[in-house]
Amino acid sequence: MSRVHTPHHLAVAVLSTIAALSAPTTSTAQPTTQAFDRTRPPALGAAPTLTVPRVQSGTLANGPVIRLVEQRELPLVQIILSVAGGARLDRDDPGLVSFLANLLDEGAGARDANALQGELAFLGASLSTGASWDATTISLKVSRRNLDAALDLMADVVLRPTFAATEVNRQRDLRLAALLQQRDQPAALAGLAVAQTLFPEGHPYRRSASGDSTATTRLDSAAVRAAYQGAIRPERAAFYVVGDITLDEARTALERRFGAWRATGEERRPAPVLVSTQRASGVRLILVDKPGAAQSVINVVAPGVERTTGDHAAIEVMNTILGGSFSSRLNTLLRETKGYTYGISSGFAYRPLPGPFTVSTAVRTDVTDSSLVDIFRELRTIRDTPVSDAELDRAKAYLGLAVPGDLETVGQVASEVATLALWNLPIDYLTEYVQRVGQVSAADVQRVARAFVPAEHAWVIVVGDLAKIRAPIERLGLGTVTVREVGSLTR
Repeated sequence: MSRVHTPHHLAVAVLSTIAALSAPTTSTAQPTTQAFDRTRPPALGAAPTLTVPRVQSGTLANGPVIRLVEQRELPLVQIILSVAGGARLDRDDPGLVSFLANLLDEGAGARDANALQGELAFLGASLSTGASWDATTISLKVSRRNLDAALDLMADVVLRPTFAATEVNRQRDLRLAALLQQRDQPAALAGLAVAQTLFPEGHPYRRSASGDSTATTRLDSAAVRAAYQGAIRPERAAFYVVGDITLDEARTALERRFGAWRATGEERRPAPVLVSTQRASGVRLILVDKPGAAQSVINVVAPGVERTTGDHAAIEVMNTILGGSFSSRLNTLLRETKGYTYGISSGFAYRPLPGPFTVSTAVRTDVTDSSLVDIFRELRTIRDTPVSDAELDRAKAYLGLAVPGDLETVGQVASEVATLALWNLPIDYLTEYVQRVGQVSAADVQRVARAFVPAEHAWVIVVGDLAKIRAPIERLGLGTVTVREVGSLTR
């Protein structure tokens, strides 16, 4: 006969359990305690061995390459279609390729933008489009069971975008509004000033990838469709596939949707690069007036370096110590010690053409001059003084231990394989990279700092309230000072 538990019985049982747990034990064992010194960070253990996934390769009959990594842990598939070219194909139409890339999923096949997003949501899929300087990408992530239906939608986006006039006009108006807003955004103004200062006329990086107001007003359906036909072409395409799928399954599924893809129209090619970056003669300061600004946006820039340089590992270790991590010298000094900024960073923009080296931050107006003094002191110090063993070990661990974290999800793996492909590097390169990072010495750090850190030849771009910051900056005597108006940057 079963016992019936009334609320009273349950309450008594709970109280009895609590009393039993609270009663002192009869064990004579004494708890062990270990002092923990909270003033010192825990010691780093040995780095685990990096295991990179295996990449399988194939092609479609009409040319596009397939790079596939099987990941069976979850029933998910990530596909990135990368079409080489990107914003470097703009030529005389700044912002055109990024504009058409954003329009690809704003209506495709028989669906308008709302219907397309509704079907993706029903499938639990996410699809995004966009363009970098180097490539136009269409990314799809979906569960394995809904892959076929989601691929049908992706094929419409890639092969049958509508570029409806109403949607083109709406997106054009949104971009014009965004470009107008840049006039009130010091960080955006600083970015424009950096590009126009470092890259001379004729260089593709001189203009914003989003274009300017003059070029944007010319955009219409005919211009976008012609750019699509010239830029989105199968001979430039590669599919990066990661997830619960085999190479044969992926090739069959992609061949069915993209096997008949053929190039139409005249091919759009990047403009030839006949000019390089402009190296500053000494330190040159360019001040952009933003009256009433509570902060000053500071960028210290110089020509960068190609990603394929043999010093890549040493450069990354050096930059991690200087400004490439939260515990870097620049961030520790200006944020943690002095409280001038919420953050400051440095880094190299790696592209097929060398991008810039940049130190960037936003500081309180009243410490603009003091921040410049501290920044240049750190730039000189890392060039002139060997780094400590502790800093070197921490930077190498920071970089080496970050690599496995970049290979956890299907999206991360697909993105990593696609990014490495820009420089024709296999995924096995990551193992070599970690090994090279581990071999960097203090002498290597100082050598690359002297070669690439611009302590003596730099452009300094400051956007802020010149009525308050110009005189203190000029008193520093860092170099020649030029003033530029906002209108000259955004024409």
